[in-house]
Amino acid sequence: MSGLLALLDDVAAIAKVAASSVDDIASAAAKAGGQTAGILIDDAAVTPTYVTGLAPSRELPMIWRITKGSLKNKLVFLLPIALLLSNFAPWAITPLLMFGGAYLCFEGAEKILHAIFPHASHAVEQDMSPRDPVHLEEARVAGAIKTDFILSAEIMTISLSVIEAPSIYMETAVLAVVAIGITIAVYGVVALIVKMDDIGLHMAAEGRFAATRSLGRGLVQFMPHLLAGLTFIGTGAMLWVGGNILTHGLDVLGQPWIYDQIHHLAEAAAQAVTTAQGAVKWAVTAGLDGVVGLGVGLVLIPVVTKIIAPLIGAITGKPAAH
Repeated sequence: MSGLLALLDDVAAIAKVAASSVDDIASAAAKAGGQTAGILIDDAAVTPTYVTGLAPSRELPMIWRITKGSLKNKLVFLLPIALLLSNFAPWAITPLLMFGGAYLCFEGAEKILHAIFPHASHAVEQDMSPRDPVHLEEARVAGAIKTDFILSAEIMTISLSVIEAPSIYMETAVLAVVAIGITIAVYGVVALIVKMDDIGLHMAAEGRFAATRSLGRGLVQFMPHLLAGLTFIGTGAMLWVGGNILTHGLDVLGQPWIYDQIHHLAEAAAQAVTTAQGAVKWAVTAGLDGVVGLGVGLVLIPVVTKIIAPLIGAITGKPAAH
């Protein structure tokens, strides 16, 4: 009997340790998720644009495919890479992040340039022609997963930087929880956004009360404006996040001038107001990071289109415009 009681006591002690570990993982995951809130907004704003213009019946399947691609990005590729870099080559994290930030700047600047100066491309028209919806869907999904990879890399790296884990096993568990939780949250919101017009249509047609039907009609009328706004927000988010990655990376690499100037200007703007100082500081910082991102992106456009794309095209055998 004494042996049994000792065994039960050991089991209880193990259970307490396990419960404590689970609590530590949840606490660290919540802290990491809070640090990446800005990028989550960017991700949720960018993704709905990839299903715009396609058949409503294909919206949720596309979101599900992008969700699976995002989980694969985070768990299969980025999680092992983040752990390896963190433990064996921490010096490489900042340059890799800056490379991803430069890509976001290029994407955002290219969208703005195309909006201001629309230009046709035979290769793009061939790729994105609505006459071939299957090819269009494949291209959209691939583009969304590619962009998600950059944002996910930033999410995982920021999460890793705020985790205070005593072992690599705890780091792994926390990063996995962050990856799964963030992906479900972001793409759950995206699915709700892209299907909101269908929900409104159902409410307008099947609602039992006049208020319900009126609300449904309002949702249907509002959603095109919301999607257009998300396109604008998503493009701005690419520039903001990309510029922030670059300025912060330069600071880490010993070139803090741009980062410090943005910080000082944001502090001065916050001190100039009596209320909402935190919001003003954030807005000024994000805006100036976006200006940096736009400038870098505009410089990168000719570099990518005239040098990098032809070089990749020569290696892969595909036309440079693709």
